[in-house]
Amino acid sequence: MSSNFEEEEFFMEPSTITAKQCPNFTAQAVFGNDEIKAMNFHEYIAGKYAVLFFYPLDFTFVCPSEIIAFDAKIAEFKARNCEVVGVSVDSQFAHYAWRNTPTDKGGIGKIAYPLVADITKDIARNYGVLSNNSVAFRGTFIIDSKGVVRASLINDLPIGRSVDEILRLVDAVQFNEQNGEVCPANWKKGKAGMKANAAGVADYLTNHKDDVK
Repeated sequence: MSSNFEEEEFFMEPSTITAKQCPNFTAQAVFGNDEIKAMNFHEYIAGKYAVLFFYPLDFTFVCPSEIIAFDAKIAEFKARNCEVVGVSVDSQFAHYAWRNTPTDKGGIGKIAYPLVADITKDIARNYGVLSNNSVAFRGTFIIDSKGVVRASLINDLPIGRSVDEILRLVDAVQFNEQNGEVCPANWKKGKAGMKANAAGVADYLTNHKDDVK
């Protein structure tokens, strides 16, 4: 980002789509094999879980670290039947150029998941993460296999995400679906869940109180 861009004032308006069907879109994307073609999002993720994440711009600073961090964990997302899709307001040609720029020159290299071109900014707008009609905040949406947004996080522009936390949220969604139990504070895969009633709370806080510390 230029210094002028960083000095602009931005205001965050929180997304309101959690627990709703994820908005669909069709847009040009660069895929893991460098192919550029249209992606229909609902068709691409049909029957799978998905992480849709937005970032401000190609060829910037925090953004490549996040994109590479997602790529480093892509096998873990795939093991959870979960697709990862990145989106920014750049063109598909900027995405292509960034993928083909070495990491020591500010590029991201040959990441294994697609980057979507949101030139009209309609995708970011529909997901509630567009800032000042300019770029997207670092919005992250965890979507279940029925296409419902089950969790959303929105970071301000300077604040990078934790990919491990996003994996934890995917695990939590799947645990809830598979076991019918809720996931208390600090829950991680392999830990006990909680029955969603007063007896369940009492039992959990009695027998697993150390897990919430």
